[in-house]
Amino acid sequence: MIENAECLIFDLDGTLYEDVDHFQYYADLLKERVSQKNQQSFDEDYKAILNGEHLLMIGKVYDMERDTIVTVDPFTGRVEKVTSWYGDLWDREAVRKAYPQSLQYDFEHYIAIGDGWWLPFAVAMHYGVGIGEARECYVKTKDFMATEEFLMSKTKGLKAALERWKEDKLLVLLTNSEDYDVENILNRIDLSGLFHDHIPSAFKPQKTEEHFQIILDRYNLNPEEVVSIGDNFLNEIAPALNMGMKAVFVQPTDVEFDYPNLQVVKSLEEICP
Repeated sequence: MIENAECLIFDLDGTLYEDVDHFQYYADLLKERVSQKNQQSFDEDYKAILNGEHLLMIGKVYDMERDTIVTVDPFTGRVEKVTSWYGDLWDREAVRKAYPQSLQYDFEHYIAIGDGWWLPFAVAMHYGVGIGEARECYVKTKDFMATEEFLMSKTKGLKAALERWKEDKLLVLLTNSEDYDVENILNRIDLSGLFHDHIPSAFKPQKTEEHFQIILDRYNLNPEEVVSIGDNFLNEIAPALNMGMKAVFVQPTDVEFDYPNLQVVKSLEEICP
């Protein structure tokens, strides 16, 4: 799949580097914004989520207004199942009335839980933390990640692979991170200068297909010539498959998917020649 591609589109966070310590740092900052009486519950819920003992998990959607956990079809956005935070299952009629159309992920009402950033965020929202406060905690976490105190690991073989791929393939970085974060992170993991094109602040998944189409048009590519590589199924994988592209899903946990043109790997090490 990789060798036959004309273009590789990479996500950044969780894909080009796979560290997770910063998620706990972010969670600890968010917990400080929770009322004292609920901080223990925050810890218990977040621990349960990480241990797979809570209904909220990567791949779900958190409805901030209704405080519900929503299961959606990743290709259509149609709601398939809804539960309360505590696991009470909604009946089909209630689901139909509340969610008559495909969800539009806007980061203000419907939060696509696509990676580890959104897990503590959703817990914080459940316990009354404001979006502005969560944003402040996110910025502080990003600032921490820019310090020498935060150690970022390098994926074995990735730099050499990118250098080789760059000779005959278009390499694009498409990320929700801001531009200043992108450059800092690429420098930290020694991957600066290896991409032909950078697209920061991409607002995935809402604008993923829009960005993909721009890339196809700009570089005169056919969808089947492009591989999207990322750790977020809603952000990078489902939109690519929807458009006829191929995809590599980086997922360290044991998952099984049976979609054409999809490869699942635990780390990018598996595809680095």
